[in-house]
Amino acid sequence: MNASVIPEGYRTDSKGRLVPESSIKPIDLVRDVLVVDLIAEAKEAQERLKKLKALAFSEIASFIDLSLKQYEVHIGGNKGNITLYSFDGKYKIVRQIQDTIRFDERLQAAKILIDECIQLWSVDSNDHLKALILDAFQVDKEGKISTGRVLGLRRHDINDPKWLQAMEAIAESINIVDSKRYVRFYERDSEGKYQAISLDFANV
Repeated sequence: MNASVIPEGYRTDSKGRLVPESSIKPIDLVRDVLVVDLIAEAKEAQERLKKLKALAFSEIASFIDLSLKQYEVHIGGNKGNITLYSFDGKYKIVRQIQDTIRFDERLQAAKILIDECIQLWSVDSNDHLKALILDAFQVDKEGKISTGRVLGLRRHDINDPKWLQAMEAIAESINIVDSKRYVRFYERDSEGKYQAISLDFANV
């Protein structure tokens, strides 16, 4: 007999053992029906949300392409954060694409070059800028470097060959390891503030 086939009049318990239904308490059977039925509803709702998310991203991408065609330009890929408003401003939809990045070993080369810059500038350099640079390479409790702080160094307009070489090393050390896509829906309340239309079960 196939192990996956449960004989009529039996059920399997949490340890996989066959138990005659006649020996199961009525309240346990009612609980089982409740849990199984609600889980089925939850899975259906999950599938509907997946379809809504896919539809939203597809429709937003199509609209952006349609809008850009007016100017004969094209955006490669599906990147970028976009906010779309209804004509009356009552509703807005926000699409966000968030990349998770990691730095490879070339970040260490950048740090060495930056350290050399600090040594060369030590006489007349800005102490605040030095503090920002040193802080950028500090690690958190998990031993991770803040990507935002490191990337923020590239915003400084410093025309020094060694600094520029370090910034190039930072750029080349970036690796995108994950990309998460979000779409959020908002409705403006009576006070004119946008309130999220929650699709989180806990916040409904």
